[in-house]
Amino acid sequence: MTQGLKTIIYPVKDIAAAKAVFGALLGAEPVMDEPYYAQFNAGGQEVGLDPNGHGKGMTGPVPYWHVDDIEKTVKALVDAGAEALQGVQDVGGGRRTASVKDADGNVIGLVQPS
Repeated sequence: MTQGLKTIIYPVKDIAAAKAVFGALLGAEPVMDEPYYAQFNAGGQEVGLDPNGHGKGMTGPVPYWHVDDIEKTVKALVDAGAEALQGVQDVGGGRRTASVKDADGNVIGLVQPS
């Protein structure tokens, strides 16, 4: 079951510069601030900055849908014609992510919260 679209992740080349820009936009400091990832919370929306995003094939912001069962959701999307892009992986604290591409090449990110 899909819980909703709650996260968007931007690939960034300079995380310090990106944090400054998004901090000014959102009027807040990151709630998570690591060299490998920074995250802001804005009115229930998670906004992530990934300095490794370009290396993962991200060419722009990727929306991440929160789901209850990530393996089941990936399988359903692939069975429906999506192409697996990034397999299910634990990104820390029990939080798991994956991504697929739809028939038009749009990336659909998935998150199974911890």
